[in-house]
Amino acid sequence: MTSTNSGAKPSLLRNPANAPLGKLISFYVRFTPSYSKIGYHARSLFWGSLRPDFRGQTWLVIGGSEGIGGSAARSAVAAGARLISVARNAEKLTAFAQSTAHPDQVQKEVADFSLRSEVWALLDRLQAQGVKIDVLVNNVGIQKRDQIITKEGLETSFVTNILSHYIFTREALSRGLLADNATVIETASGGMYNHPLVVKDLNITGTNTTPAYLGVRAYGLSKRAQVVLTQYWRRKFAGTGRNFYVMHPGWVDTAAVGRSMPRFRETLKSVLRSDPQGADTIVYLAAKRPPQTSDESIWFDRRERTAHIFPRTRAATDTPETLVASLDAYSTRP
Repeated sequence: MTSTNSGAKPSLLRNPANAPLGKLISFYVRFTPSYSKIGYHARSLFWGSLRPDFRGQTWLVIGGSEGIGGSAARSAVAAGARLISVARNAEKLTAFAQSTAHPDQVQKEVADFSLRSEVWALLDRLQAQGVKIDVLVNNVGIQKRDQIITKEGLETSFVTNILSHYIFTREALSRGLLADNATVIETASGGMYNHPLVVKDLNITGTNTTPAYLGVRAYGLSKRAQVVLTQYWRRKFAGTGRNFYVMHPGWVDTAAVGRSMPRFRETLKSVLRSDPQGADTIVYLAAKRPPQTSDESIWFDRRERTAHIFPRTRAATDTPETLVASLDAYSTRP
């Protein structure tokens, strides 16, 4: 899903409905022109046409049955790719496959990425099949208002939004599932702009913790972690022929936004981006594989952009290495 809270003050993020009118107006005036479809249309006037050719490629899209991931996956199939679409709902996967230009080119894989056991099982299946992935899109993500602990004892958004992404990518690399020139794309969110990297708060499972669990913060922290994790991959595999990018899609009218942020959607539905508009930069990155000038960047509307809006988010004491060490500690196979 796509967060819709980029750049807002923490008090506004916690409860937009009760935010002071001045802050609310400032928030919408500052970010709506850029992150809505207004910004997309304005920038796209200067783009050349994109006619990708993905014939001979295998794409794997996690969270690929609807929304931004589904749109990127649909574009890949239309451009000739073989697709492995991963989602937790078999019926949605079947409906998605039938909506593509070539349903016979879609392999459906059911896996719930809030559970490490299902991530490991998926990896085993793909390895047994001898899969070789050219484009990996780590798209799955959730934002929950309330704390939900999985049956494996971890906080749901932490596992879904960052830990499972790490496990799958790490294992795909170590097991040889990624092609030598593969492209890996993380779908993050502008929600990360409000947060520095705070590794110790990524997996809050207690009820009397400090700070207390706040769903929108958990989401933003995990999205910041995606940016930092991509920075880690870029450094580790520099010069190998593999590309690692993280992007954010702007404010998109996905089903997930409708479920998690209904009031926001109702307010801005006339200017929210469509799924294809949100997915455009994913398709662009996979097709063009552009150079990136900084390890710590995020791509938005086909351009490399800063990963920080506020100076305070640069002041994190955690590093890519401390993030990966923490993720490794949680990555044991259940």
